Amino acid sequence: MTSTDKITLPDAPPPLQAVLRDGGAVAWNEPLSIRTYEAADPSPYPMYLDNRVYQGSSGKVYPLPFTESVADESTQREWQAVHLENRYLRVVILPELGGRIHIGYDKTTGYDFFYRNNVIKPALVGLAGPWISGGVEFNWPQHHRPATYLPVETTIEQSADGSVTVWCADHDPFARMSAQHGVRLRPDSSVIELVVRLHNRTSERQTFLWWANVAARVHDDYQSFFPEDVRYVADHARRALTAFPAADRPYYGVDYPARAAKAPGADRIDFYRNIPVPTSYMIVDSQEDFFGGYDHAAGAGFVHWAERRLSPGKKQWTWGDAPFGHAWDAQLTDGDGPYVELMAGVYTDNQPDFSWILPGETKVFSQYWYPIPAMGIAHQATPDAAVHVDRDNGVVATFAATSPQPDAELRILLRGAVVARRRQDLTPGTPVAIRADIGADTAISVELRDRSGRLLVQWVPVEVSDEEPWVAEEPPAPDAIASVEELYLTGLHLSQYRHPTRSPMAYWREAIERDPHDVRTNLALADRDHRAGRYEPALARVRIALARLTRRNANPIDAEAFYLAGLVLTRLGRTIEAEHAFGKAGWDAAWAPAAGFELARSLTRREKNRAAMRVLDTLDVVGYDARRIALRVVILRRLGRAADADALLRDALTRDPLDATLRVLAGMRIAPDAGLLLDAALDVLRAGEADLALGILTATIAAPITGSGNMRPIAHYVAASLLDDLGRPEAAAAHRAEARTADRTWAFPYGLDALDALDRAIVAEPDDATAHSLRGMLLYAHGRRGDALQAWERAIHLGMQDPVLYRNAALAAYNVAHDDDTAWARYVQAVRLAPGDARLRYEQDQLAARLGHSAATRLAALRPVEHLVRTRDDLTIEYVNLLIAERELDEALAILATRPFHPWEGGEGRAIAAWDAAAVASGRPSMEPPATLGEARSPYEAPAAVREDGVTDYFATSLPDLLLFSRETADE
Repeated sequence: MTSTDKITLPDAPPPLQAVLRDGGAVAWNEPLSIRTYEAADPSPYPMYLDNRVYQGSSGKVYPLPFTESVADESTQREWQAVHLENRYLRVVILPELGGRIHIGYDKTTGYDFFYRNNVIKPALVGLAGPWISGGVEFNWPQHHRPATYLPVETTIEQSADGSVTVWCADHDPFARMSAQHGVRLRPDSSVIELVVRLHNRTSERQTFLWWANVAARVHDDYQSFFPEDVRYVADHARRALTAFPAADRPYYGVDYPARAAKAPGADRIDFYRNIPVPTSYMIVDSQEDFFGGYDHAAGAGFVHWAERRLSPGKKQWTWGDAPFGHAWDAQLTDGDGPYVELMAGVYTDNQPDFSWILPGETKVFSQYWYPIPAMGIAHQATPDAAVHVDRDNGVVATFAATSPQPDAELRILLRGAVVARRRQDLTPGTPVAIRADIGADTAISVELRDRSGRLLVQWVPVEVSDEEPWVAEEPPAPDAIASVEELYLTGLHLSQYRHPTRSPMAYWREAIERDPHDVRTNLALADRDHRAGRYEPALARVRIALARLTRRNANPIDAEAFYLAGLVLTRLGRTIEAEHAFGKAGWDAAWAPAAGFELARSLTRREKNRAAMRVLDTLDVVGYDARRIALRVVILRRLGRAADADALLRDALTRDPLDATLRVLAGMRIAPDAGLLLDAALDVLRAGEADLALGILTATIAAPITGSGNMRPIAHYVAASLLDDLGRPEAAAAHRAEARTADRTWAFPYGLDALDALDRAIVAEPDDATAHSLRGMLLYAHGRRGDALQAWERAIHLGMQDPVLYRNAALAAYNVAHDDDTAWARYVQAVRLAPGDARLRYEQDQLAARLGHSAATRLAALRPVEHLVRTRDDLTIEYVNLLIAERELDEALAILATRPFHPWEGGEGRAIAAWDAAAVASGRPSMEPPATLGEARSPYEAPAAVREDGVTDYFATSLPDLLLFSRETADE
């Protein structure tokens, strides 16, 4: 990398420079020119990757389009950037990449305390494909955020206290929850504060996690530090443990005690230099609020602080300091070297580890990062200051403050008595030390107080038991579990943690067989049916649960069953019954906010505005829910209280400036993002605002088609459904006709509103092949595989000619119907329509392998399209393996030695395996893999993803197999 590749940070605009000179904090928008390896357009085919093992949970990506390649050459690109600055820090946010912090620079020491990647060089590591290293990535509701390579909306907030906050907002592309994170700088502070609001804007309880993923540039002298009460760390899902900081057993295939016997200190996994393989470790127990990393060579580092009651998660990940890891580093940067990830989990302490968020609930929390100067690792830290305590020769306490602290007092105490005291002015970037010539003692403490005596940070020795924490075990088979309760809870765990290869259904079905009326299991199955659009079976399950719940107690302790009944009855059009159910659910404080909102929304749709307002009035004492404010605005306007509505909106937008529905009601512009627009249209439609909804749907249809998805066809169908309700059948038919001719690229419908609209379209026009095809995509993603196959075959029968349709029908024929002949025939039809599509050729070859086609047959099919084969890494490797099988070894080796490859997470080692196979088959000695393979050998064996019996390990964290082609049973 040359100096011209380095990111050049612009000076603040002249009007803001005066604020900086006066010690203030500023923020502004100004693009950055960054050398970039562009990600390709996503695949036009929906990826049903439910069985993909990704970060230990399901790698399901639908309805998000999946990106499969990255450019080999870079270009200079202008990226939108938002800059924050005060006298101590420079921070850069990239809105087009998920609102990540790309740069965190300490002006006092000249140190990038967050890893600064001077190129945008994605690798195929993300949930939906591309992912970049460096800075801070905010992961939710799943790890490696679905929207990590998608844009967010931003706004800059100036507060009366002089702080500036850059708010970033996105909609989760799966459940359509919303998240806002605000990056805040204050005057005279070296702290970056992250303010987060996670809002479940859906009607269902959802699962989520939040990990802030900080990258730090590393070398031999970089040390990650956890609180002193951390004695053990764990792998993903707590499948393995080791001591920390000195590993006391083999971990990730590395025998650390044996290494330490040869080289003292080589078991210290808090130093990057000692970890030779890709490795994760997460703390399992700590009562402290901080952790971080320290660069001993630079004399600088950083601290993360967050309240442990909400943020217990503290983790390190590395590719490993060895050729294998260095090859991955090269995939992600051109010259900025290796990094580690120091991740902070909120409402989570492991991966996968998902928590619940109720309908309408908003979770609010803050996280803090700040640089530390040449003080050593932090032994204790608060947002005000950090301290390092050296106890090797006397006691030396070195403090670093995050804001100017004139005449602060540094103290060392022994049994509560001050034995050393110093008065000193402290400023960020300059450490200050105090010494006491006393021996090590458990009664020592050190502290820093401001001039008024307020405690800024205090360290005391920690005593922790060395008793080993628990390690997770794979649950027994259903028939080996004794109780119905344990069966229910095991299924709940598999569902909550989105297990990729074990279904909860086996456990829940066993529970129902033993006790057909078990309340918990019936509600779990009802919820599953409801989310899949199976409304009548869902209602039947709810009624079974309610019958037992209310047999002796009409007022059960938990009213979730009533709430779920209300949701299902609403979908069935049984409005009055639904309102009664929501009313009863409101007797339970846990469900009162969600049920009250649904009841008020239903009343509003029926023009019962005063009744709806009375319901909302009873909810004012519960937590913040932007949906309630939007509904109240609608009702106030209907009641002729426009001024009150406008005042309410102004106040709400001050607090929540990027909420799409509030902005629509205020007449403000929202980004031309089709998914965001469709969400806003559905919000106002559910409030009975039909005309406003139609206007937003028109904007949805006009929005550009992007890699985040295409909402045009489904927006037409939703509009048609609405127009039918309004008694305008001609206009509804016109929208359905436009849906049939709309561009369907990346049109992957999802959710119950889309399903209901498609169902109504088919009732209106049974021969609408487009509606059948789209409905099949949605049903397949919702787990209704057999119904999806029927929908796709119906679209084919109606004469629809579409490679996406034929390919989808082929998948279902193989996976669901186990009809190999039809599956093959459908791929032949798809390839005939799109002969130049390399993705189709790859999938067809994968099917050929599963159907037992010989290597010679497969190779003969691919030879005429070798130019397409070579456009894909995965297909090229398959092609090379076929060449090896047919003894065409020189050609195989030549391809591997000349074509550049890009490994993908979970697919590591495939190119090297092909290289080794070719060498063995040709009788040559083992050869060092060429650089073209993009990866290197690892001398250590990682935990096996697949057991010897061929079954995927319960605790597997990454596995590229079991993707599209996976036979399913009727139970699944």
